[in-house]
This record gives sequence, C-alpha cells and structure tokens, in this order.
Amino acid sequence: MTLRFASLGSGSEGNALLVAVGKTYVLLDCGFGLQDTITRLARLGVEPEQLSGIAVTHEHGDHIGGAAKLARKFNLPVWLTHGTLRSTPKAFANIERVHEIDPHQTFSIGDLHVTPYLVPHDAAEPVQFVFSDGARRLGVLTDTGSSTPHIEQTLSGCHALVLECNHDSDMLMGGEYPASLKQRVGGRFGHLNNQESADLLIKLDVSLLQHLVAAHLSRKNNTPELAVRALSKVIGCEESWVGVATQEEGFAWREIV
Repeated sequence: MTLRFASLGSGSEGNALLVAVGKTYVLLDCGFGLQDTITRLARLGVEPEQLSGIAVTHEHGDHIGGAAKLARKFNLPVWLTHGTLRSTPKAFANIERVHEIDPHQTFSIGDLHVTPYLVPHDAAEPVQFVFSDGARRLGVLTDTGSSTPHIEQTLSGCHALVLECNHDSDMLMGGEYPASLKQRVGGRFGHLNNQESADLLIKLDVSLLQHLVAAHLSRKNNTPELAVRALSKVIGCEESWVGVATQEEGFAWREIV
C-alpha cells in the first residue's frame, strides 16, 4: 500500500484534501457544497461512500461549510477539536459519530495515523494535521498566521508537504482590501505569506521530501508564479517541481513512494 493525496480545491472559496492508504480515504476539511463536493470527488475517482470520514481543521466556512451535510448524507464520522465543535454546535447536532480530538494526541482512521497539531489562527481551537501510513508522512499546513517551534518540529522529516502560500505581502498591502482585513490576513493569527512559508521551509528537515505543494493561494493577493518562486528558491529545486493547489481544480493524485 502507498500513501496518496489529492486536493479537491484550495483557497478562500473552499478547501478539501483527500488522503488515502489502501481502502482508507480521509477527507481533510470540506468547504464546498454537497453536490460540488461529490463532483470534485468523482474527478479523483472516488465516491462519497468510499470515505472513511472527515477530519476538520477549524470552523471557518471555507473549511467546514460542507462537512456536516456530507457527513449526514453519507453517515460519515467526523473528527474535530472541542473548540471547533463548540463554535458550531448546531451544524453537527444530528450526526451520530462526532469525535472530539485531543490536539496533542495521534489517533487512527482505518490504516491512517493522524497527528493533529495546534496553529496560531483566528479560530476557536484550530489544528493542522500530519498523516502517516507508519512509514511515510504527509504534512499539511494552511491557515496559520505564523510559525512556531512546535510546527517546525512536527513538519520536519515529512515525505510530502502541502504548505500555505496565501499572499504576497506587497500585493496584499497595496491591494483593495480595507485596512482591517489587511491586518487580519497579514497578522500573526491570519495567513502565511510567500516569504513566511519559505522561511518556515528553511527551518525544516527536507531530506526526505518527495512532494511540495503551495496551497490556499489568494486570488487577489498572490500568483502561482510568486508562490512557487519563493519555495523553490530556498530548497534549490526547479520551479516546475513545486506544485500548486488551485481553487478550481485542486491537484491530482500524488503518491509517496
């Protein structure tokens, strides 16, 4: 069995990442409507009935908006922190299998080991995740305004990384957003910009890295070219080696060998 991952779409209009090992398929977040999610899953060759469950990072609509409807429709279990559940209690009220997770404790979903870790973001109890089949590790980091030693320790030595490159700082500050929104997005509880993501990458052990994907790019305040350039520069790879998760298409299946 191999560890595989793909994106249904990534950005402020909706996020969902699919992680698979054998017959275990875990959806990380679901920020798309029910029919849109089904369509995007089909594009990856997966039916909703194949899903083993949904892991949720935090309560913002672009990550959790479709999770409860999908879980209810297909009787899927959901894993989320106490803070995330507390902030959206009505959404998950009639779902049988809602599991509150300890953000410091690894748990299992089928053949996947799932390690949550806390991140600085303007939500109730936000986490991100590392997924493993016991031998290979996929680290996911989006929706954090800044890095921490804990984040760096958790993501070091991963075989694949999906890393937030939300905005270019100059584009954000010179753009059309109101000052309050610029401060929120660019603040320490907002989103990582390209340079901050690159600075984080420098601090990681990337000796095992097989895949690097830039994610959660802003339509208005970033470009794929700027994100890819920032990441490729610090690890000395060709720009073409760095992938990008788009809002419309996400990215196709990638396999960790």
